[in-house]
Amino acid sequence: MTMITRTRIARLRTLALTGITTTGAAAVALTLMPANAQAAEATQVSASHVVNASSNDGSTTSQGKGGSAGSLDGWIKQSLAIMKAKGIPGSYEGLKRNIMRESGGNPSAQNNWDVNAKQGTPSKGLLQVIDPTFHAYHVAGTANSVSDPVANITAAANYAAHRYGSIDNVNSAY
Repeated sequence: MTMITRTRIARLRTLALTGITTTGAAAVALTLMPANAQAAEATQVSASHVVNASSNDGSTTSQGKGGSAGSLDGWIKQSLAIMKAKGIPGSYEGLKRNIMRESGGNPSAQNNWDVNAKQGTPSKGLLQVIDPTFHAYHVAGTANSVSDPVANITAAANYAAHRYGSIDNVNSAY
């Protein structure tokens, strides 16, 4: 092979690998968290359109009714009870599918590499929520902490309901 042919093949390999890497990174970077424009939109949503909590809402923790406290099944069931009471649509299957895709069921999951993290706002928890989205869509009756599993699930479901109609309508990275 000539030097020109080898150079072209090397360039093609580099371009192919770069394309695959870029596509994979872009797909993974799309998460529940809104992009810059969406983040501004999320924080400007009218209170009449979002189920919100007061600053001191007598928050609950991840302990309590439905399922085993401290388990994914229990957290989902607790969230569903709160969602039902607040009129937030969603099903067990929709929540679990999205949780498994976003965090693998790890309530301590934190994304420290995507565009949000690079801007100082990493996505956190079971449904990978950034702090501005959590605060905009926090639901009364849950802890005021993005790292609380029930609060994370419920706020994410509230966000998805307003953005997509229901968490059940989300079938890929959002």
